[in-house]
Amino acid sequence: MQNFFSFKDVFCPKLFITFRHYTKQQFLQDLIAGMIVAVVAIPLAIAFGISSGVGPTEGLVTAIIAGFLISALGGSKVQIGGPTGAFIVIIYGIIQQHGITGLLIATIMAGILLIVMGVFKLGNVIKFVPYPVIVGFTAGIAITIFTTQMNDLFGMGIKDAPADFIHKWICYFEHWRNINWWAFAIGIASILIIIFSTKISKKIPGSLVAIILMTLVVWLLRKYGNITSITTIGDLYTLPTGMPTPQLPTLQLTEGKTLLTLVQELFPSAFTIALLGAIESLLSAMVADGVIGDKHNSNTELIAQGLANVVVPFFGGIPATGAIARTMANINNGGRTPVAGIVHAVVLLLVLLFLGPLVGMIPLACLAGVLIIVSYNMSGWRSFLWLSKAPKSDFIVMLVTFSLTVIFDLTVALEVGMLLAVILFLKRTNEATVIRSFSDEIDPTHQNDIRLHGNDLDMLQIPPHTEVYEIDGPYFFGIANKFDEISQRMGTDGQKVRILRMRKVSFMDSTGIHNLEQLYMRSQRCGMTLVLSGVNENVFKVLDKAGLVKMIGKENIRGHINGALARATEIVKESSTK
Repeated sequence: MQNFFSFKDVFCPKLFITFRHYTKQQFLQDLIAGMIVAVVAIPLAIAFGISSGVGPTEGLVTAIIAGFLISALGGSKVQIGGPTGAFIVIIYGIIQQHGITGLLIATIMAGILLIVMGVFKLGNVIKFVPYPVIVGFTAGIAITIFTTQMNDLFGMGIKDAPADFIHKWICYFEHWRNINWWAFAIGIASILIIIFSTKISKKIPGSLVAIILMTLVVWLLRKYGNITSITTIGDLYTLPTGMPTPQLPTLQLTEGKTLLTLVQELFPSAFTIALLGAIESLLSAMVADGVIGDKHNSNTELIAQGLANVVVPFFGGIPATGAIARTMANINNGGRTPVAGIVHAVVLLLVLLFLGPLVGMIPLACLAGVLIIVSYNMSGWRSFLWLSKAPKSDFIVMLVTFSLTVIFDLTVALEVGMLLAVILFLKRTNEATVIRSFSDEIDPTHQNDIRLHGNDLDMLQIPPHTEVYEIDGPYFFGIANKFDEISQRMGTDGQKVRILRMRKVSFMDSTGIHNLEQLYMRSQRCGMTLVLSGVNENVFKVLDKAGLVKMIGKENIRGHINGALARATEIVKESSTK
């Protein structure tokens, strides 16, 4: 128990380790990297905030607070935290159903869940989420983000667009006559600038170039062309001149609804936020480890993510996690310690404090172009195509997860996708577990739980009235049915001993133990003695703890098939003398 809750394993921020051998040269590298990452983060934070249904301030505040806490307390040296595209869909859905207050409560709940995951060392478990599920909901999120940007890209000015995918596109087609071609031109120009700017320089983010140029163009069109139909951030949102003060979320419960019922309603969404945040941050940390040759602490990372999501809502922020693109930008520009992430947060704070009026001049069509590029990069279409050539079951899991993400919501998609993946895993494991039967002789050269010496290389003869089964794979549910099928084929008339070779059984779960007990009882009813062979130490401990060793008898549990066959001979002889 003491080892399980080792404080160092659970929470050991990389920042504390970094300062042991920190140098002035490394600080200069982190300073430059942090400033560049902040430049990358500005348009993304603003765009994610607006697309989530809140505003640019909330996006920037999230990037500042979460970015600082994730870097200062996280388990990765180079992770950059903030709002990401993965949360847009679920945040928008929560606001539609429960308002801003519901979002803040759900974010706090998600933060608590992340902390619990870290404390109980579930960081490594999160990594086992099946790849088809990840590809499916990531691609689904990308399509959904793309869909949400059509209103701003075409400048339709739809204020209350439907939340679901199908009705949203129906609404777009119904309002196609409202297209603002000036806004559309700004959006398309932004996309082209982002695409082609990387061919000129990879150091300067294309999204920043697009925002600066398109903001300037819109300003010139308004001042000298009297074209005011292009909507900017400042037209819809009031940007503060300082950092929001922390405050408790104000609860406005409808009649008949309590805080408990609200929490119950929000729990699935909170769990989805937590799982999404955990997956994205840990995947980002794993990718970063491969580049810089370090090893992150998954549990510390989860706790830091959780603390960030608990604190951010009190400042009006939205869910945050580790961002792969910003993390890679940090690495590529020389960032090697959490100091770079802290610098990135400080620079964003300065932007919020002193450059608010400039932020208000950014056209929404330009931000739509930025997010369309984000959705394209996020779609993982190459992985999508690759999985189409994978086993059909994997492709089906991916396709179902993708479809549910697009048509319904991310919570349903994750639940169903994970359920399908688990069912397929169990099916494959069950199919991979083979039960062989022997009635006459055993080849001693076939693998090695047999003690070979002298003339033992001859075929091992199975005593009369004895049947031998061999389990090849884990002993879990489904095995009992296979036993029944084989037993029916072989028959039990006149049989006195049933030997079960378990040399390849690596583990047993509670269901496996129960099934083995049932097998023992069925054997007893048939007048047969059950003998186990090749039981490894771990499985023996499990059997002993469950009381099966006493039930079966130690004399009937042998380390090798030779001993089991000898025991069978003894039992047959004893039965013949009675």
